[in-house]
Amino acid sequence: MERLPDSIDIGTRVFDSERHEIGKVDGLKYPENATAPDIEPATVDAADTPEDNTIIGAMAEAFGREDIPEPLRSQLLRDGYIHLDARGLFARDRYILPEQIARVDADGIQLNVTRDALIKRPH
Repeated sequence: MERLPDSIDIGTRVFDSERHEIGKVDGLKYPENATAPDIEPATVDAADTPEDNTIIGAMAEAFGREDIPEPLRSQLLRDGYIHLDARGLFARDRYILPEQIARVDADGIQLNVTRDALIKRPH
């Protein structure tokens, strides 16, 4: 999918490409320009904007102090993502990109990749 579907809710079950349930949606972030994805959002001069409204503030809000390397961090913010609360005692939470979603139906979200292909959330 090119963008996150509007029909996703917190708690929606997530299945990998092998139909294994791998967790539930714990959070999601639509990109700032979700209503017009072909149009680049306007930039604002940092001097005119409080720090919380800058791209750095948005990253801090989205990822806290987690160590997400560039350009991955920018891609997550630009394209949007789903935060997956992974199943299993030692499973690490992950991020799902829109292009990793095959479909959304009554059972949940079906991915077109395995869990190992998803971006791992740093500890």
